[in-house]
Amino acid sequence: MKLLVINPNISADVTALIESEALRSSSPGTELLVRTAAHGVEYIETRFESLIAAGAVAEIIAEHTGPGADPVDAVVVAAFGDPGMPALKELADIPVIGITEAALCAAALQGHRFSIIAISDRIKPWYRECVERFGLAGRLASIRSINESLGSIAAVQEDFRETLLALSRQAVAEDGADVVILAGAPLAGLARELKGQIPVPVVDGISAGIRMAEAVAALQSGTHRAGAFAPPPAKDRKGLSGTLDAALAARQQHAGTAQPTV
Repeated sequence: MKLLVINPNISADVTALIESEALRSSSPGTELLVRTAAHGVEYIETRFESLIAAGAVAEIIAEHTGPGADPVDAVVVAAFGDPGMPALKELADIPVIGITEAALCAAALQGHRFSIIAISDRIKPWYRECVERFGLAGRLASIRSINESLGSIAAVQEDFRETLLALSRQAVAEDGADVVILAGAPLAGLARELKGQIPVPVVDGISAGIRMAEAVAALQSGTHRAGAFAPPPAKDRKGLSGTLDAALAARQQHAGTAQPTV
């Protein structure tokens, strides 16, 4: 199996954290193709930054799933908040899995109420909307976050380890969380290091995303050729990159939709 793992922000250091945890989490024989957004921001905290990241992620998906590309079995969008999701599911005829949806599914399977531990206060409203979109708002115990200025984004888990541990324990003791989700690629791998120090299951978004992508790809359930996640209808297009335009045209053709004359 081959997975395309995309860091939607521009930080190569965060990509290294993602790749390290993805390698630890993946099954023997799974090949990982890890890529970093070509444009955007250092780390994503807001809806608008997510909007910027979505375009960068779409370009990478198009590059690796369009005509002539070496085939991959699934895509993992490796930023909490799932920039561009669920719309990106319309672009590819393979599973596209966000680490938020994967983490939420993993948490829901292990407990009734879950808490999310985030790296900033600003990010909390967007995360809450993500949970609501997945229909799990009633099972969200809390979102707790670091409320201090961050230094290097790749050093967050090192700089704030004790804070993150305290927030996780508070979520259990004070908010009634049955499961804790350590949110965001900058925290990739921290759940392993805190094992046994938090009295409930702890979910890492990257490891959840990798394992869920493997599982969904292995199901071989088929592709969306109709319904809400069918490819966008064929129509005149202008200004798209050649790679994205070709991938979109191929997706429409595969679904039985004729490409328009441009």
